[in-house]
Amino acid sequence: MPAGDSFYVTTPIFYVNDVPHIGHAYTEVAADVLARWHRQRGDDTWLLTGTDEHGQKIQRTAVSHEVTPKAWADRLVEEAWKPLLQAIDITNDDFIRTTDVRHEEGVKRFLQKLYDDGFIYQGEFEGYYCVGCEEYKQLSDLVDGTGPYEGELVCAIHSKPVELLKESNYFFRMSDFEQPLLDLYESQRDFIQPESVRNEIVQFVKQGLRDLSISRASFDWGIKVPWDDSHVVYVWFDALLNYVTAIGYGVDDEQFARRWPAMHLVGKDIARFHAVIWPAMLMAAGLPVPKNVFGHGWLLVGGEKMSKSKLTGIAPQQITDTFGVDAFRYYFMRAITFGQDGNFSWEDISARYQAELANGFGNLASRIIAMITRYFGGTVPVAGELTDADLAIRETELRVTAEADAAIGRYAIHEAVATIWELVDALNGYITEQEPWVLAKDEATRDRLATVLNTALRGLGTLTVLLSPFIPGAAHRLWASIGQGELTSQNIDRAAEWSSAPSVTPLESTLFPRIEQPEEGAA
Repeated sequence: MPAGDSFYVTTPIFYVNDVPHIGHAYTEVAADVLARWHRQRGDDTWLLTGTDEHGQKIQRTAVSHEVTPKAWADRLVEEAWKPLLQAIDITNDDFIRTTDVRHEEGVKRFLQKLYDDGFIYQGEFEGYYCVGCEEYKQLSDLVDGTGPYEGELVCAIHSKPVELLKESNYFFRMSDFEQPLLDLYESQRDFIQPESVRNEIVQFVKQGLRDLSISRASFDWGIKVPWDDSHVVYVWFDALLNYVTAIGYGVDDEQFARRWPAMHLVGKDIARFHAVIWPAMLMAAGLPVPKNVFGHGWLLVGGEKMSKSKLTGIAPQQITDTFGVDAFRYYFMRAITFGQDGNFSWEDISARYQAELANGFGNLASRIIAMITRYFGGTVPVAGELTDADLAIRETELRVTAEADAAIGRYAIHEAVATIWELVDALNGYITEQEPWVLAKDEATRDRLATVLNTALRGLGTLTVLLSPFIPGAAHRLWASIGQGELTSQNIDRAAEWSSAPSVTPLESTLFPRIEQPEEGAA
């Protein structure tokens, strides 16, 4: 990745029918890690997140709580969704709501253009509709219900009955874009990632595309169709446009040209909307398609996808209250192969916290700073002649920096963490082998002691820079102890070039204190 590029990354805008769970937080952290990394390598970076607030599901939820849809959305945004971003240390540059005036006006502008250009027509439609997905379903997307829904067709995702609807709606000529989409997938092989999601979407489009119903007249909570206010815009057609309305589509050409196209990070269950409907909409409008659509896997609990309706959702605070924000961020980026499903368990996060964060990294940092404080009064010692062991640490710093940067470039976040951790293990091994506490006992080996601790500190600083997108809180605390200047100004793709302060300051407390009974966090 050449430094200085534009990098615009988005999360899905999350539906405000309920409070967030760790599946939502997982997406936010992944996008934030990518954004932090790109910012710190000098790229022109922008991270967008937000909330999706229109549609039948929101209207029904609001009615059931005896409030207006807007009042319901306002409450959820302020009490749940924005606090989530603070709770897990997300550095988003913008937060868009589909009830924002800028968004509603942008949607109308986009829709009017497609209508004027002949891509929208009115027609009759009948089909099976899932309110949970806000989507008409094909028969292949439905399964036979069980239990209270026996004898009914239910959505394969939500396990709730679908509704047979017949409406006179406006349609988008999506079928016109079947071949252009297939051409896009073929010419831009990395447009959809990972490969498993790409293959599924290619096969879906090859089966043939139908025109898309993009308005509803059966309810009124949505953006009015500009030429027919008896219809509101289909919630997905509305929501997808947030990615361009947030960066000035139609009103700020300079900002739009600076940011677009985006890298969209989504759950694999909504990849089809982003990799089929969305690029077709953009093609119709004469706009560039997204840079990439990455459909990551699901977080599973007990082998099953988390669901509010099934009461299997886990609130992020249940984990952060026990292990802290940095451990939350680290665990989900480290333990799950990005792009595949991953099982969450309290036992696994507890084991990784103790072994990797408390004993591996946290103890390493404490030992190095403590030995420099003890043996050199806190003054950073000057290295003498380097041995093969010292040079090996230096080479590891350079190698893991390059490999982690390359991994982030292909969105392999888990690989980046694993690669960086090779330096943690190398430094722990180096200190064990060099035995600085033995060198400190003999004045004749003081120069060697200085070289060992200088080498160890250099490696620790490189680690601090590389890990800052993943564990920003701990990294900034550690940087205050060893570094010079602002941590975020250290180019991450040149992490080994960091500048040490003349002396180290002892850490006030352990970066990752031991947790004796983490199971209490599961209560």
